[in-house]
Amino acid sequence: MASIPLTTLSTTTVTRTTSRRTVSTLLASLATLGVFSLAACGGSETSENTQPASTDSPSDANDPCASAKGSLTVYSGRSEKLVADLYTQFTSDTGIAVEVRYGDSGELAGQILTEGNATPADVFFSQDAGALGAVSEAGLFAELEDAVLNRVAAEYRSESNTWVGTSGRARVVIFNPTRVSTPPTSIDDLVDPQWSGKIGFAPTNASWQSFVTALRVLRGEDDARTWLEAFAANKPVAYEKNGAVRDAVNAGEVALGLVNHYYLYEKIAAEGAENVVAQNQYLPGDIGGLVNVAGIGALQNSDNPTGGRCLASYLVSDIAQKYFVEKSFEYPLVEGIAQFEELPTLEELDPPSIDLSDLQSIAETQELLNDVGLLSL
Repeated sequence: MASIPLTTLSTTTVTRTTSRRTVSTLLASLATLGVFSLAACGGSETSENTQPASTDSPSDANDPCASAKGSLTVYSGRSEKLVADLYTQFTSDTGIAVEVRYGDSGELAGQILTEGNATPADVFFSQDAGALGAVSEAGLFAELEDAVLNRVAAEYRSESNTWVGTSGRARVVIFNPTRVSTPPTSIDDLVDPQWSGKIGFAPTNASWQSFVTALRVLRGEDDARTWLEAFAANKPVAYEKNGAVRDAVNAGEVALGLVNHYYLYEKIAAEGAENVVAQNQYLPGDIGGLVNVAGIGALQNSDNPTGGRCLASYLVSDIAQKYFVEKSFEYPLVEGIAQFEELPTLEELDPPSIDLSDLQSIAETQELLNDVGLLSL
């Protein structure tokens, strides 16, 4: 079956493609998730008929799921559409009931900071490392077990051991090849006048604001302001969400968009590759190619601290890691879990080196965005 080009790593690297058969096979594999069971929250997937001992499972002494019970209140910056099935599977595998409050990661972090030690949240599952960093800096998270933290490479978890990344996503320039012959390969290309009025972005989205925070951290406040002012002068088109940016690019309303990599694959999965013309331009080595993580922290004053740490352990288990690959086309953060085959590797992306905990200064980023006129729709 012929395949349609979807992914451009750079103008000088190999272009990857996704066929309808690949996506269909991937989606079919989701049906098997319902028969998975968990031998230990930090361990490996088992079959329906056997439960072999896992070589990477933490011992009961280090495994919070060994004695966890009761119920949890989760503040979830990850959408219901994406993770509701995973919460259901967690309850089925552990017996721990979950009450979920969905919302924007930044807003939920702000709510937790306002509620302080009186927050009803047991767990914060964030779309973004910056929101996790803000809660951690306030001293509201408990430390997680080494057996949970060590499932994930150090660059994708908190230095203070208070949160752990669960999946990764890369920032990309999504483009419409009918309107763009050579897409930009750096954020500095985006301020070229040729792109005036042709770039879509989602100003209130956490991932956009985390990129701006990374820009501030790596280039300094003055250079970040200079870039943002030039970007604003290029009259980018504001949309409510990343999905709307993607759809506008695919429809040719704008030539380019700034989104996370997986939005393209979600559209292909929903509509078929034959109906999607947009492609991802990855930005290897550029700050615009920031690799951020979704992640989880357990609240220190939780009514169920063991249950909260159990959910953290569960989300870095093999089962959950495969779920993120198959359901949302994100990067797994646990060694040995195969990534979605159409993506460049994290090594190929060569993302900017940054401590993701440094993305916590959300308020300062929002103030800067407001100053340059890039915060509202």
